[in-house]
Amino acid sequence: MRIFDSPEAFHAAQGDPLGPSSWHTIDQEQINRFAQATGDFQRIHVDPQQAASGPFGSTIAHGYLTLSLLPMLTHQYYSVDARMIVNYGLKRVRFVTPVPVDSRVRARSVISDVLDIDGGVQVTLSSSMERPAPTVRPAWPRPSPGSSSEFDQGAAAHGQ
Repeated sequence: MRIFDSPEAFHAAQGDPLGPSSWHTIDQEQINRFAQATGDFQRIHVDPQQAASGPFGSTIAHGYLTLSLLPMLTHQYYSVDARMIVNYGLKRVRFVTPVPVDSRVRARSVISDVLDIDGGVQVTLSSSMERPAPTVRPAWPRPSPGSSSEFDQGAAAHGQ
């Protein structure tokens, strides 16, 4: 676990890789709970029988479910010792490949930018969620094996 306890620590780590996290399995129960929380009940997510005959061969996780796992997974490999941390937002989010039910995913990040602001720093993490390459070729087109979804997230950490 890498601990950042000052603006200087972030500046010194700019460009450094962080992670990976441990693997997390996205099961149908988690997909269903996410659908319940968000009201997104598309059949490709919540109807295993119908999804089995669709283009993915099973249900798939919501893209935003995968995105919502980032805080849980990234906090496995870094923490910030500061008076306050604010999630500043997202710059770019892409869901480049489906995540079938029972897939394992993990996160990796790179500190891509550190900007001094009044009272602290604004840190940009370029994070990706990845899953192991499938052992059989899927029925849908996808990027190269070991694919990932990419997210740029910003956070501001204010002094102690």
